Amino acid sequence: MIAKTLHQRLVNTKDMTQQEAQDEAPRFLRHLTSLTASKLADGLIDPKLILSWLLTALGAPGYLIGALVPVREAGALLPQLALSRWIEASRQRKWFWAGGSAIQGLCALGIAAAAMLLSGTAAGVAVIALLVLLAVARSACSASYKDVLARTLAKGTRGTVSGSAGTLAAIAVFGFAALLSIGAIPNEVWAIASAIALAGALWIAAALVFAGLEEPDADTDDASLTDLAAIVAPLAEDSELRHYIAARALLISTALAPPFLVLLSGQQQSGQQLGNLGLLVLASSFAAIVSSYVWGRLSDVSSKRTLAIAGGASALVLGVAALVGLTTGGLGPSVMVAGFVFTAQISYEGVRAGRKTHLTDMDTDGRKSLYTALSNTMIGVLLLAGGGFGLLADLVGVAWVLLVFAAMSAAGTAAALTLSEVQHPDT
Repeated sequence: MIAKTLHQRLVNTKDMTQQEAQDEAPRFLRHLTSLTASKLADGLIDPKLILSWLLTALGAPGYLIGALVPVREAGALLPQLALSRWIEASRQRKWFWAGGSAIQGLCALGIAAAAMLLSGTAAGVAVIALLVLLAVARSACSASYKDVLARTLAKGTRGTVSGSAGTLAAIAVFGFAALLSIGAIPNEVWAIASAIALAGALWIAAALVFAGLEEPDADTDDASLTDLAAIVAPLAEDSELRHYIAARALLISTALAPPFLVLLSGQQQSGQQLGNLGLLVLASSFAAIVSSYVWGRLSDVSSKRTLAIAGGASALVLGVAALVGLTTGGLGPSVMVAGFVFTAQISYEGVRAGRKTHLTDMDTDGRKSLYTALSNTMIGVLLLAGGGFGLLADLVGVAWVLLVFAAMSAAGTAAALTLSEVQHPDT
């Protein structure tokens, strides 16, 4: 049924012949299957909630628990500039994604084993070390994927495949969170470790599926990989890239805000309150379910408008949360916090869909991997610097930090509107 519907959609795509649609359908399905498995694995090993609960239950020290999110996020972005040189020197770039996915799977299996065999500081160190390797492997996937996507799927389907995969994975994570909330999944380390082991298996399966993708050979005659000055040259040469990075930098507020929403609520998330953890995971996954596909389709129409709409929504949600916090000193009970997390996550999904599709559809003169790595490296540095918002929260209060994030989102909306209509370059 899915294949039939997909085939009909591709046949109806402008300027796509019947034969081209038939050729594209299996590639689309391989992308969809691999991305869905990968995104589901991401949800089962979420550092913000799942891994932090796991290390808390294992008795790991707080400084190791606090390192989970910076290691995972910045570690997945910072290596991409170096990796891009290898990727652009390769004719078959699907192997970087497949290899990165397989390594992530092995790391997840290692984290599950560490949880079962170790405790305390030893468990924390082992998990952090494996998470570093997992993040670097993830960076290889991120740096290579947009290039492979652009050369294997036509415009008009790229945002759709990502949005569809996000929705399918979110439905599965939602089911996991529901079982977690009602206690059907035991409130014990072995159960969470088993979920992480499942994530490892999903990543390995995704690697096997993606390895079978039919990918045309890429042009490797790019001399831009010879020195650092040439690598960063697009920053000076391409104003669209500069505007894109500026908009994306301001919109990292959508990624940084959720932990501060939880902090402002005053509700402590820990192993002893797994019900609250499940409620927040439910809110986050449900937001992805109801919005990922819509954002993906919208980004295929206009990625700049997708970024602007999502940024504006984030500014509104975070602004309201900040005002509530300033006037009441908190956000109320867990259900109300989950409501803020839900709406903030919808905004984040829109920013993620818009930025991915915009960079994929931009005219990069055959340097898609390099553009991806440049932007991701700069954002990785900013995410590391974003750890300073925790210090700012200690100095002036969490609500004021949320107000800063709201202002950043509003500025990001304005920056997004300066971007070009890359889906319709003649307009």
